[in-house]
Amino acid sequence: MVKEHSFLYRLTSYFADSKLTPIIILATILLGVFAVINTPSEEEPQIVVPLIDVFVEMPGATAKEIENRVVYPMEKLLWEIPGVEYVYSTAMNGRALTVVRFYVGEDVEESLVKTYDKLYQHLDWIPPGCSMPLLKPRSIDDVPIVVLTFWGEGYDSFTLRRIVAQVDDEIRNIPGISETFIKGGLRREVRIEVDPQKIYALGLDPLEVAEIIRRQNQARLVGSFREDNYHFVVRLENFFRDLHELEQSVIKVVAGKPVYLKDVARVIDGPEEPENYVLFIPGPAAERKGIEAAPGEVFPAVSLAIAKRKGKNATKLAEKILEKIEILKGHVIPEDVQVTVTRNYGETAREKTDELLEHLFIATAAVACLVGLFLGLRASLVVMVAVPVTLAITLAVYWLYGYTLNRVTLFALIFCIGILVDDPIVDVENIVRHLRLPENRGKPFKEIIVYAVNEVRAPLILATFTVIAAIAPMAFVRGLMGPYMRPMPVGASVAMFLSMIVAFIITPWTAYHFLPKKPGEEEKESLITRYYRWVMGHLIRRPLWRWSFLFAVSLLFVAACSLFYFKIVR
Repeated sequence: MVKEHSFLYRLTSYFADSKLTPIIILATILLGVFAVINTPSEEEPQIVVPLIDVFVEMPGATAKEIENRVVYPMEKLLWEIPGVEYVYSTAMNGRALTVVRFYVGEDVEESLVKTYDKLYQHLDWIPPGCSMPLLKPRSIDDVPIVVLTFWGEGYDSFTLRRIVAQVDDEIRNIPGISETFIKGGLRREVRIEVDPQKIYALGLDPLEVAEIIRRQNQARLVGSFREDNYHFVVRLENFFRDLHELEQSVIKVVAGKPVYLKDVARVIDGPEEPENYVLFIPGPAAERKGIEAAPGEVFPAVSLAIAKRKGKNATKLAEKILEKIEILKGHVIPEDVQVTVTRNYGETAREKTDELLEHLFIATAAVACLVGLFLGLRASLVVMVAVPVTLAITLAVYWLYGYTLNRVTLFALIFCIGILVDDPIVDVENIVRHLRLPENRGKPFKEIIVYAVNEVRAPLILATFTVIAAIAPMAFVRGLMGPYMRPMPVGASVAMFLSMIVAFIITPWTAYHFLPKKPGEEEKESLITRYYRWVMGHLIRRPLWRWSFLFAVSLLFVAACSLFYFKIVR
């Protein structure tokens, strides 16, 4: 018997014909749309694995000396830090690199502070001649989301680098950009090629010449004075402003005559010596991609890589970057310089999320068709109102928890669509059954719906929490797979719990407004029901059928397990 004074009975009775229910439905749908628009979209979940690079230099030391005197003492200290999982070190001539990796889920800022404190609290480990450790944190957000390659006929690497440097200054002004990297090209460099014989004749060596130039290329505040109620600050401005001033710098005074830099060296203002090359070579699909160059032709190129800040939407940020590039064409970027997008993580992330959202709608439509086939069109409408409401609230929960729209979170929604409709289907099926019972003829329509929903509340609640209990433990998996798979059990568990709430609040209202108000019609068994009764009757009453069925199931189970043994399934 249904207790008419229970909390769930009164809750269902209140919302069955309440004017507040459609407002709740509309609000949840709008909340879901807001979550889809504002939740960052990415291909993969963002896994937080704090990585810290520790750089140390010891000029003149061999790799073996660096290993024994620097790396070993430093690694002992790093292993003492709580949360450290691995420490990797590379010793080279004159320098060393140590990578500290913390456990998955450790806070990045806290890990950096702990590493800094540990190294700088024990500076006695640093041998004479060794530099102070330099710490640089690394994260998944350091990976560029957009890479732009600049090239053009008649442009060399030096000119392209100067153009890209100006573009870089403009791109950095876009909110959400964390870092930019320029790869390739030749930077501007002032190179001084001294004549050894001339400087040795003056009693100097190249290091002394470099120190003399460094001392002259500086500015300093030398004092201040007051006059007529004004305060003046005196600054010694002595930076080199052009190549002529550098050539005119005095290196030494001999017999009362100054010796200028141009007298003992050749000063060259131009590109640096190349250390690497970036080339752009169009392929066979160049014309289809809109690249105006013959396939196989080689062009000097410079690439600009752009990384985003943590939590920013990669898709929207990539669109802003490309819009900015279009604005810069014609005044910062010359008309004949080509800009080719060689990586666009935002576009690929949008394609993946759009594809999964499309499959989400297809799955929802497929479920609607199945429900309509077996329960009728109006009953399917009742179920299909519950699905988008549940998914909308689940997407809002994703946004509140800081998850992103990626293949795992969206797959979780697709995965749970089949079990989301269980609670509404149980409600609707029992409501339809009660409407067809003769004893309900003449009863108020609302009373029939409320009674039918509360009649199945115990199995409905039990089934919901049984599924949650089976899925939820996946959220506590550790290691790299933990944060990667966690959105799936979290999303599925939240969706199941919300579908149960929807079954008590939304489904009675939709049933009250969508189902035909004709109680008392006797139910006629369908062909499927009659066939089901015939099969189950033989399985229950006839031992031969029963044991044959159990044997067939066991045989299929053994056959399925043998697929692994014979390596048909890997």
